[in-house]
Amino acid sequence: MPEKASIILSTTYLGPIYYYSSFFLSYPVLIEKNENYLKQSYRNRCIIYGANGPLTLVVPVQRGSFHKTAINELKIDYDTNWQANHWRSITSSYKSAPFFEFYIDDLIPFYQQESRYLIDFNTSLMKIFLSHLDIKQEFSFTKSFKNQYPSKMLDFREKIHPKKSFRSPWFKNMEYTQVFSPKHGFIPNLSILDLLFNLGPESADYLRESIITC
Repeated sequence: MPEKASIILSTTYLGPIYYYSSFFLSYPVLIEKNENYLKQSYRNRCIIYGANGPLTLVVPVQRGSFHKTAINELKIDYDTNWQANHWRSITSSYKSAPFFEFYIDDLIPFYQQESRYLIDFNTSLMKIFLSHLDIKQEFSFTKSFKNQYPSKMLDFREKIHPKKSFRSPWFKNMEYTQVFSPKHGFIPNLSILDLLFNLGPESADYLRESIITC
């Protein structure tokens, strides 16, 4: 574990926009690989903009009823056809977005093939987004679990959470045109999918301009 200032993040499924903005900072990024799974978090869920407003998509996972499960051992549950349901929701929400067709070829395989472990599935998706956002900042995984890090290390593992009110110290919300914003208004910090499908190659510029401090 490096002792210099770093950002520590959880793994996420189609993580929120301000999660990806952290890669534009000057800090090394560490992805937590050794924590126990935290339910109802971005680790296996995302929020997109559906026709009726925010829509949550959840990747089902296999969990023992009375046992804690390490995130790097957490397996995806395929007892239900969640892949088809997620892809149907994504397509219905964004098929009219200006850059939907630009990205779907990279995304479709994730909804046709099975990945055993959640963290592998999330990481493969994240690499796709980092590439499309032209993010050069590299990331690494934690070597062991720590409850607390030195104060100079920015620990957002539990703060970036759909159930918690969190004001990012580095990210300012800037409005952009969303598919259903004329109907429901602008909704900030949705899944990175929302930004890419609506802004396309300009998404990287949006994230750079959103940075308050580094």
